[in-house]
Amino acid sequence: QVQVVESGGGLVQAGGSLRLSCVASGSILSINAMGWYRQAPGKQRELVAVITSGGSTNYADSVKGRFTISRDNAKNTVYLQMNSLKPEDTAVYYCNAQGVFATGILPPLDYWGQGTQVTVSS
Repeated sequence: QVQVVESGGGLVQAGGSLRLSCVASGSILSINAMGWYRQAPGKQRELVAVITSGGSTNYADSVKGRFTISRDNAKNTVYLQMNSLKPEDTAVYYCNAQGVFATGILPPLDYWGQGTQVTVSS
């Protein structure tokens, strides 16, 4: 069984920074891509940033230049460094592990964490 757990959310003032972490655990052989999504109240879940096992990244336009995604493949961990935070970044941030090959589980599956709240005050 694979579990995905986020940490690092909290309350910060506008202009501040936070760093989110996400660890995927279990009998994992490999993970294709890991990413961060967010969902604000009354809105749909949206992509924030994603990184492949090879290090290719993609960002939402709204966070380019402010957020940085990074990954430690050996630890099945992904990070999201968030700088210059704005009130509109307030949301629950979810970690997604995509294309996970795990022992005894075929085909590869996607897994989601429970989410971590990020609140940016003005």
